[in-house]
Amino acid sequence: MSGWDEGGVYYSDQAHSWHDGNRPGDPDSTASNHTIQQKFKEFIRNFSKNGLFPYRQNLLDNPKFLLVRLEDLDEFAPELSPKLESSPSDFLPLFESAAAQVLGSLKTKVTGDNGELEDQVAGDVQILLTSEKDPVSMRSLGAQNISKLVKIAGITIAASRTKAKATYVTLVCKNCKKGKEIPCRPGLGGAVVPRSCDHIPQTGEEPCPIDPWIVVPDKSKYVDQQTLKLQENPEDVPTGELPRNLLLSVDRHLVQTVVPGSRLTVTGIFSIFQASNSGSNKGAVAVRQPYIRVVGIEDTNEAKSGGPSAFTPEEIEEFKKFAAEPDAYKNICSKIAPSIFGHDDVKKAVACLLFGGSRKNLPDGVKLRGDINVLLLGDPSTAKSQFLKFVEKTAPIAVYTSGKGSSAAGLTASVIRDTSTREFYLEGGAMVLADGGVVCIDEFDKMRPEDRVAIHEAMEQQTISIAKAGITTVLNSRASVLAAANPPSGRYDDLKTAQDNIDLQTTILSRFDLIFIVKDIRMYSQDKIIASHVIKVHASAGATTSENRVSKEENWLKRYLHYCRTECHPRLSESAATLLQNNYVKIRQDMRQQANETGEAAAIPITVRQLEAIVRLSEALAKMKLSHIATEEHVQEAVRLFTVSTMDAARSGIHQQISLTPEMANEIKQAETQIKRRIGIGNHISERRLIDDLSRMGMNESIVRRALVIMHQRDEVEYKRERRVICRKA
Repeated sequence: MSGWDEGGVYYSDQAHSWHDGNRPGDPDSTASNHTIQQKFKEFIRNFSKNGLFPYRQNLLDNPKFLLVRLEDLDEFAPELSPKLESSPSDFLPLFESAAAQVLGSLKTKVTGDNGELEDQVAGDVQILLTSEKDPVSMRSLGAQNISKLVKIAGITIAASRTKAKATYVTLVCKNCKKGKEIPCRPGLGGAVVPRSCDHIPQTGEEPCPIDPWIVVPDKSKYVDQQTLKLQENPEDVPTGELPRNLLLSVDRHLVQTVVPGSRLTVTGIFSIFQASNSGSNKGAVAVRQPYIRVVGIEDTNEAKSGGPSAFTPEEIEEFKKFAAEPDAYKNICSKIAPSIFGHDDVKKAVACLLFGGSRKNLPDGVKLRGDINVLLLGDPSTAKSQFLKFVEKTAPIAVYTSGKGSSAAGLTASVIRDTSTREFYLEGGAMVLADGGVVCIDEFDKMRPEDRVAIHEAMEQQTISIAKAGITTVLNSRASVLAAANPPSGRYDDLKTAQDNIDLQTTILSRFDLIFIVKDIRMYSQDKIIASHVIKVHASAGATTSENRVSKEENWLKRYLHYCRTECHPRLSESAATLLQNNYVKIRQDMRQQANETGEAAAIPITVRQLEAIVRLSEALAKMKLSHIATEEHVQEAVRLFTVSTMDAARSGIHQQISLTPEMANEIKQAETQIKRRIGIGNHISERRLIDDLSRMGMNESIVRRALVIMHQRDEVEYKRERRVICRKA
């Protein structure tokens, strides 16, 4: 896409092509254009809806631009709408001049030079078009669409600086000093400069040479113009292919209305322009680059995102009927990853994540997130990645990424320098592209710590702040995070403490609402059922009838999800709030008591964030049943889910089985002494190396680990990144 953001006045020797063989000066063409303009004026003046005249009123309220629905135009004048769609570049200027004339006649008259009352001279009015039609795929646009009105959807990945684009260029002949004003084609089109001056020389006067014109920039007329890059929505990209992007040109009032990372639905004229002579296109005179000249932008916000937002009355009736059933919650959970056996609580948590809580905006401007983050931590082969893949397919907007292949810039946003202009621009990463949806991060533990830190802000504040290469901005990333990770040793080891098994920093753990320890338990009866289930899944995989039914069910769940997220924003009832408050205080008390008994802090902190997590879970459970109030029943289920996930994870590990005996206490004291001798104050050493060194001296590994935990409690040693131990005091 070299040269996509270049400024300057465009020139071209290409002549205008005129439709229907009519030249602009032809009387037939002028007459028909006048008739069409009159019809446009009638439409703006006389179109009424429910006894109101919306366009007339909108024009008075905002004289700069007018937003027109193509359906209204089709209803008022059925012959105009097809013309506007098939050749918009011819009819949009007529529409705009009609709007300007109507605006002039609607305003109060002013006294002219000769003392008579005259209409005010109105400025330019920009016509913006919108329609209810579904957007077409970016890949389906071809030569047959050139110069026609198209509607596409996507994500803006880059926005250029605002430039001044000439609408009329003033030329002066360098020989006879005669002036001439010529129009510029809109969009990325240039001005057609005549080769010769039309001045007729007098006798004895030197004739004007070929190409005598000089551009006078000061006397030319300009409008603001900006170029954007629109990329396909991630869910529309075919498997294994790279997302395509398309150049957009916006002008006048649409300039600077879009930031990178926004999801847009764009109505525009599919046009072509001559790219700058880059290496690949040199000499290819007939080859033109496509772009879209935008004539209407709709911001696809979170509520509208993912598929058509219009629900039929039958669908709404069906959704309400389903939500009213007593076992609606159970039915939804049975639709979550039906090919995975067991893991009922994980399925319930994934259902809560898909529905999400309610986002809240406080009076002082603080925003509280409504998205639920879930971490699945445990043994290999426990269907963690399958859950992530299911969510990627089911969520209206989802981005799947793997920890090892993701960098901080790839997850948040990167600053890229354009090859032709040497200018910096922003490209949004996975967290920005998934705004309003879900980010699935597999192999979360394999990420580099500095990359993991980059998503801290996105997980709690739901924004991404960028201050790079002179670009300082804040991007939205209102997305849920579903992450899967393995313990450091690959499998979950019951002989290690919770801290060793969950080798993630407290800062990131507190941002997860639910943390599930998924273990591969060896039990004869359970193994037999799982084996039978897996074989059944493989045996019935080829049946086409069931496949159609499954895709239909998935589609239904997607639509129901979309409807619940759009229509329902629950709040806690008074009694539920009291119950939740008491539960939270009790959980904190239990954790404090456990810390006092074992002499070690919980691996997973229980903070106010966890209280907010239970609130969000309660709201999500209420949302599943289309209830606008989260009751005590919802709070109890949310607390139960929180207890079987995060609380169990916090309590897991070796300290459940072992109580300190006097001999063990003595051994721990000896281990502490050796640790202090081994590490000098202020020095640091890898935990693994320290344990290996003391094991060679004949000490038990679990005793050394316990001694380290107790010293960490007393603040005698501290852990840095990658589990490095630093001795703080002797």
